[in-house]
Amino acid sequence: MAQRRFITLEGGEGAGKTTQIRLLAQRLSDAGHRVVTTREPGGAPGAEAIRALLVTGETGRWAPKTEALLHFAAREEHLARTIRPALERGDWVISDRFVDSTMAYQGVAQRLGTKFINELRELVVGDDMPALTLILDLTPETGLARAGRRADGEDRYERMDLEFHRTLRQAFLDIAKNEPERCRVIDAERSEAEVAEAVWNAVRGYLDPDRH
Repeated sequence: MAQRRFITLEGGEGAGKTTQIRLLAQRLSDAGHRVVTTREPGGAPGAEAIRALLVTGETGRWAPKTEALLHFAAREEHLARTIRPALERGDWVISDRFVDSTMAYQGVAQRLGTKFINELRELVVGDDMPALTLILDLTPETGLARAGRRADGEDRYERMDLEFHRTLRQAFLDIAKNEPERCRVIDAERSEAEVAEAVWNAVRGYLDPDRH
């Protein structure tokens, strides 16, 4: 069972998720909803500590299985400390990445396979899947050019080779194709304002009519 007020944004590097989450949260807030914005890996103190292990350092610092387990360890903290409490309060939760990123990055691009990721998803996430996932799609070349060199050093994934990022893009599109009731693909090659309007149009159908 998906969580109605739980929305995730997914996509490759440089897709503009952070900006679109900020704009979407503002529109939901203006419509009278309480909104919690968060991110993965991270979103809770313990999860942020794990984030530092995942997004910095050499590209090959972890074996793929280790990397997936670290992501799910961070996700357990995120769910327990941030996501579930917010949903229980009746807040909306918008997360910059969630379990689909682990499927795309580790399951497909790092070739762990879908079975391992799905088993961990069942164990850690269970019924707490988002009702709506927006996949911001653009070519890896455009995304990496937009991302540039991060000043905070959190560029471990960006430094992986172009073929990795091409595989990643296709993995997200395949997730959307396989779960059309949950996922919407948004053309992120367009302007910030055009993407924001497409995001809002996708979200409006999920607004709680009692609060809108």
